[in-house]
Amino acid sequence: MITAFLALLVYGLAGLLAARRLQAPPYERWLPALALALHGWALSRHVLHGGAITLGINEALSLFAWQSALLLWVLCFREPLRTMGAAVYPAAGVAAIIASLWPTPVSDIPIADWKVRSHILLSLFSAGLLTLAAVHAGLLAAQDRLLRGHRMTQLTRALPPVQTMERLLFQLIGIGFFLLSLTLLSGLWFIRDWLAQHLAHKTVLSITAWLIFGVLLWGRLRYGWRGRTAIRWTLAGYATLVLAYFGSKLVLEQILGKHWS
Repeated sequence: MITAFLALLVYGLAGLLAARRLQAPPYERWLPALALALHGWALSRHVLHGGAITLGINEALSLFAWQSALLLWVLCFREPLRTMGAAVYPAAGVAAIIASLWPTPVSDIPIADWKVRSHILLSLFSAGLLTLAAVHAGLLAAQDRLLRGHRMTQLTRALPPVQTMERLLFQLIGIGFFLLSLTLLSGLWFIRDWLAQHLAHKTVLSITAWLIFGVLLWGRLRYGWRGRTAIRWTLAGYATLVLAYFGSKLVLEQILGKHWS
C-alpha cells in the first residue's frame, strides 16, 4: 500500500514537470523511472503468484497503465512526447492506488507456456502503444482547436508543431496496429470454444478495433487523412479496444461472476 502511494506521489511530480513548457531539468527524465519501479513492485505483489498471474479488472487496469507509462518514458528519449506525461503519469499513479486498495481476486492464469507469455506481452505492448496514440490524438485535438481559435496558451507552446504531432500519431498507430495484429493471431492458439471460454464479445470487439485502425492507416496512405479525421478514427478505434477488454471483463467479473478461460 505504501509503495503504491509513493508511486502516486512520484508520478504526480513527473506529470507536473511534464506539463511545464520550460526545458526539462536533468532529474526529470528519471523521475518516471522511479515511479515505474515503485508501481511495478506494488503491482507484482498482487499479480504474480509463482507460475501464474491474477488479473482482476483493477489489476488489469493498473498493469495497463504501468506499461503505457513505461512505453512513454522510453519513447521520450527519442521523440518529443514529453507533454503526454502530464496525462499518462498521474493516470498510472491513480491506477496503482486502485489496484492496491481494491484487489479483485479471480482464478489464476498459468504463464508457464511460452505461448501464453507471448500473447500477454503482445497484447500489453499493442494496447500500450494505442493508449499513447489515443492520448496523443486528444492533445492534437486540443492543439487544433486552440490554433483555429488563434489562442496561444501554455499547451500550444509546449506541444511540437502540428505536422510533427501528426507524424508521431501515425507512427504510434502503425506500430500498435502491427502488434495488435500479432496479438489477434497469437490468440488463436487458445480458442477452443468461444462461448464456453467467454471470448466471443472480446474477440468481435478486438477485431472491430483492428479494422478501424486498419482503415485509418489505409486512408492515410490512400487519401492523406489527417487532422480531425485522423483524431476521430483514432479515438473510435481506441474506445472499441477498451470496450473489448475492460467492458467484457467488467460484465463477466462484476455481473456474471465469471472470467475468461
